[in-house]
Amino acid sequence: MPYVKIEVTREGVTRAQKQQLIAGITNLITDVLDKDPSLTHVVIQEIELDDWGFAGEQVSVLREKGITAQKK
Repeated sequence: MPYVKIEVTREGVTRAQKQQLIAGITNLITDVLDKDPSLTHVVIQEIELDDWGFAGEQVSVLREKGITAQKK
């Protein structure tokens, strides 16, 4: 029974995007590990920007500086 937890910052991930993540991860687990998709669990947890940090800074501060995770 695979269990996958995805943690993202709370920045407007839509319901449709979450569904795409759940379906995509389930398909990946099925294809790569040959697991039954009906037994694959995917959990998406959204974290407040003040509660996530890297490089010694809160993400909220990094966003204020214009630093984002968007593809360039």
